[in-house]
Amino acid sequence: MGGLGRKFDGGYAEYTLVPESIVIPFSSTLDWHILGAILEMCQTANDSLVQSLQLKPEDVLLVRGGTSSVGITAAQLAKNMGYKVFSTTRSMTKASALEQIGVDEVILDDGEIAPKIKAFLPSGVDKVLELVGGNGIRDSLKCVKQGGIVCQTGYLSNHWRMDGFSPLGEIPSGVYLTSYAGENSNLPPELLQNFINQVESGLLDVKIDKVFKLEDIAEAHAYMESNKASGKLVGLNASAYNNK
Repeated sequence: MGGLGRKFDGGYAEYTLVPESIVIPFSSTLDWHILGAILEMCQTANDSLVQSLQLKPEDVLLVRGGTSSVGITAAQLAKNMGYKVFSTTRSMTKASALEQIGVDEVILDDGEIAPKIKAFLPSGVDKVLELVGGNGIRDSLKCVKQGGIVCQTGYLSNHWRMDGFSPLGEIPSGVYLTSYAGENSNLPPELLQNFINQVESGLLDVKIDKVFKLEDIAEAHAYMESNKASGKLVGLNASAYNNK
């Protein structure tokens, strides 16, 4: 967010120099590893639901990539708003993590979930938060009813394009495909403070799978790519790690 690690060096640095415009003030008693997990995760999940998917009270939401950090957060936010939520996982050993946060139906994602969704809801769900990306988007488009929206926010598949995609032939009539990519301006101080307050009050549970020291970042990436994580991975510099 704000270009850190892209426009500005320092994504994995203990010290960095950034424009004042991307610094956000907050007040909290939370530990640093929790605070470090909140910002981009909560903002991405919230704005995907509210801005891009335009959730309405009667909507049924499908989160594809449900055991990712954004997926878990999005499901919690949606349940707190009163929505019915389906979530997918590539391993049913992670199903309990989704059930614990109130997900209504857990779907095993074997690459083709549309028939499974239609078994629950023959006309399809209203909205899909697509966090897997790649060619699976084709299948996600088949999961929504007419007038529904699919929002691609993530690339958990590590495939950044759909091969040979033909919008006219592959987007069902009356179904909408959009995306979400947040900017620092999408996280005003009052929204960040609201997220922090929800975590402090217990209304929102930040699911942190594992905390790594900054010097163990390579190990963190290997762990992430192993598909063993269920929640957020956080890297901290030595001073923050020792005082978390």
